[in-house]
Amino acid sequence: MSETGTQEKQPNERSVRVFISGRVQGVWYRDWTRRAAAKRGLSGWVRNRCDGRVEAQFCGSAEEVDKMLEACRNGPPLARVEEVLVMEQDGDIAKTNDFRLRGTI
Repeated sequence: MSETGTQEKQPNERSVRVFISGRVQGVWYRDWTRRAAAKRGLSGWVRNRCDGRVEAQFCGSAEEVDKMLEACRNGPPLARVEEVLVMEQDGDIAKTNDFRLRGTI
């Protein structure tokens, strides 16, 4: 762990920031994401954005992150996902041991 509280990514790990658009607020998307990520052993967070999108960061094994991204393309039953924008997070990552809900920005 570095002095800033971040960890270097391991070779088989992946960290991504994701922006999900469509009908993704008011349909339990954040809670569904928290449960789905925890089930896959991922760490990170999820939050609503004022522009109507949901934003999340997923950190963990590359295989499980890939599975989570695929699940995000469908979301919970009431969601209608139009787009999932994925941005790779390189270098040191702020890694927690759990998956958290964050407040709206």
